[in-house]
Amino acid sequence: MRALEFYSGIGGLHLALSRSNLPIPVTVIHAFDWDQNACDVYSANFGSGISSKTDISTLNAAYLASLKAELWLLSPACQPYTVLNPSAKGELDPRAKSFLHLVQNVLPELVRLDAHPTHFLVENVGGFETSSTRDLLISTLRDLGYTTAEFLLTPLQFGIPNSRLRYYLLAKKSPLSFQDFPSDGNEALHYLPGHGSKPWIDSRSLESNIDDDSVPEIREYLDADPVVDCRVPDKVLCKWGRLFDIVLPSSQRTCCFTRGYTQLVERAGSIVQMNENQDTTTVFDEFLDAQSANKPDAVRILDTLQLRYFSTEELLRLFCFTPPGHTFVWPPGISRKTKYRLIGNSVNVKVVQELIEYLFRER
Repeated sequence: MRALEFYSGIGGLHLALSRSNLPIPVTVIHAFDWDQNACDVYSANFGSGISSKTDISTLNAAYLASLKAELWLLSPACQPYTVLNPSAKGELDPRAKSFLHLVQNVLPELVRLDAHPTHFLVENVGGFETSSTRDLLISTLRDLGYTTAEFLLTPLQFGIPNSRLRYYLLAKKSPLSFQDFPSDGNEALHYLPGHGSKPWIDSRSLESNIDDDSVPEIREYLDADPVVDCRVPDKVLCKWGRLFDIVLPSSQRTCCFTRGYTQLVERAGSIVQMNENQDTTTVFDEFLDAQSANKPDAVRILDTLQLRYFSTEELLRLFCFTPPGHTFVWPPGISRKTKYRLIGNSVNVKVVQELIEYLFRER
């Protein structure tokens, strides 16, 4: 089977596909992304000639039909739908244009030409499920004869200490159907059938039922040697330190890492407190009192906590790009800031792998 990867980024979908245990071999023959840095990273890891810098809104049915791909993997821009963007405009956002083009213009024409994909996977941010774009996507796929399955899943359900809720849509051309998926399922499932995971409960509003025994401590994902350049700058700690999500090496959960990690503070990703012998709240209270009293070098009180950002290599482990025995290549010239942005825009490889395997599992 031949596959196309749209909004390919640094290749998380490709990596998940390559690790999937499938009944037939599947090969990504082309990948499209607008970000040249992402394309360079993709090529460094999967070979040149696959990824190309492309305005996806310019792709037409005739060209895509010529590629004869039966599987489409898509991770369109999440900014139009994320709760982190208070001005999110959904399908009215210019960044939604190319995805709507594929759904409204290209796919129906491919069906008419009998050159359409038989299998789909779409990934986006939690919140996409309530958008008009999702409604349009579902109605179009069903009108064209596809069976669909939707999910809201977090890596915590798969034994990974990262809370990163994402929306996933799987689709395949009828008469193909999904194993153990509710026949009346018109809403996203909070678990993956056959995986054994419990339905996820958002711990921001209710008590989570994720079994902590199934999630390892963060220390298993940390670098062996301290990373000097990951220290949180004093000016950031002084102004915004109280807003950080601070975790310990013994913690079993980190919050969602976004493309703005190290550039933003609130809801951009956790930082790690390497000194577990200090009580975080007590030290911060002492710091804030000293700061209010205008004591010089009050920020030095926080030194004892040994606060730092996660390194890019640690994030690659949490995103399951580099489990033991695997490496990921950064080409020369990619800055640390760009690495964080590209990782934050990517997917959790393990979760997508499980979904791809489910996509190809028949009733």
